[in-house]
Amino acid sequence: MIGHHDREITELDQRVHVRLRDDVGYRAVQQLSGVGRVFAGVFVAEIGDITRFPNSKRLCSWVGLTPRHRESDDKVFRGSITKQGSALVRWAAVEAVARWRGGAPIRDSYQRIADRRGTNIARVAAARKLLTLVYYGMRDGEIRCLREAA
Repeated sequence: MIGHHDREITELDQRVHVRLRDDVGYRAVQQLSGVGRVFAGVFVAEIGDITRFPNSKRLCSWVGLTPRHRESDDKVFRGSITKQGSALVRWAAVEAVARWRGGAPIRDSYQRIADRRGTNIARVAAARKLLTLVYYGMRDGEIRCLREAA
């Protein structure tokens, strides 16, 4: 039974790849560490038209990776992330960061935050940086910081 399900999953992965392989954003996003065919497909399918977001901060807010902000008069409270928006994209971004620590462009800030505030907060911060790179990869068709590093 497990073999049957593995074959179905492989077949569906192949179908998704065939449909998205000509998408410039799909190919650009796969250059990021931790983002393969599946996560790139999730990003492209769930986000859709990237031009509806004027900047990467709006994308991160739509996904729910920005902290809550409440203020009244002179009191300001910053809480945990809002978790509003696409739970699938939020999950994919955090999982892509979990193993590789975000790769070359993100690893230093991940380690700095993890040493100071813990790994969970560092994962969310790195996922926000990863989504910023996803935004520019889908918008421009390339991720310039990876090209400059090479």
